[in-house]
Amino acid sequence: MKNKLNKFIILSGLTATAIHFINRINYSLYTVKNYLNYPENAYHDWRFGKIRYITKGNGYPLLLIHDLTIGSSLYEFSKIIDKLSINHKIYAIDLLGYGLSDKPCITYTNYLYVQLVIDFIKNVIGKKTDIIATGDSTQIAVMACHNDPEAINKMIFINPQNLYDTNKIPSKQTKLLHLLIETPILGTFLYNILSTRTYIETIFRQEYLYSLINLEEQDVLSYTKAAHLPDYSSKHAFASYISKYMNTNIIHALKEINHGMYIIGGQEETDIETIIENYTYYNNSIESELIPYTRHLPHMETPDEIIPYINMFLC
Repeated sequence: MKNKLNKFIILSGLTATAIHFINRINYSLYTVKNYLNYPENAYHDWRFGKIRYITKGNGYPLLLIHDLTIGSSLYEFSKIIDKLSINHKIYAIDLLGYGLSDKPCITYTNYLYVQLVIDFIKNVIGKKTDIIATGDSTQIAVMACHNDPEAINKMIFINPQNLYDTNKIPSKQTKLLHLLIETPILGTFLYNILSTRTYIETIFRQEYLYSLINLEEQDVLSYTKAAHLPDYSSKHAFASYISKYMNTNIIHALKEINHGMYIIGGQEETDIETIIENYTYYNNSIESELIPYTRHLPHMETPDEIIPYINMFLC
């Protein structure tokens, strides 16, 4: 019995060591080149960590908030920032836990991001601002506007999250998944499996883009890098995201908001017409437009097509 126990302990130790080395190799492979640095990089010292952001252009302020999916960062807007900066003062941020912002080991919630957005507008931008939010970040923009309507002017949502998905809250199963991913070795190994370059490229091919002609290697590498910097701490936000901690019911807020709201959807995005119908059902002042031959990230896929609609609504 004692020999079996010793063998089990040795085998467990060797397995943990092997997984640790695999994690280190993955980290080295995915962080060799830096596609996320910009000359305009700046950092805001927020109470939970430093927030990376860039500013560009002149005019009325416009805050860009990236999606919450794995590997997301302000790089998502890289193909439209220059064009938007002609008429706007652009502020693009990496949310806490994403990109080059700090990634503390905490539970990330919608309320946390709402406070971040409001504080950023007040302390960095310093005046009422327009917002563009993608996908799951739509609920952050909506709740920020509802909580502090004087901080926000108009809002554009690019392929917003399904309203019924925002109602999904952490269950026993997702809470266990959250704990598993947060474990030091096994959780990191699981996260690395779910954030490989191959996996992220598959997401681009199947969900983000409609035409594979628009798939660029730098896009995939930038998302992969954002998912692995610094070290393994990107997994903390991912654990909260996949476990539904970032969700909140926005229907009540959506009904009460009197601000201008505009939805831009990829025509090939799954259920986008139904999603738009649901949003306009609760607030019939919402306008919308579909961009042909695009899916979840039309601003990356056909940036020239989306700019006129943004400028038209924000003029």
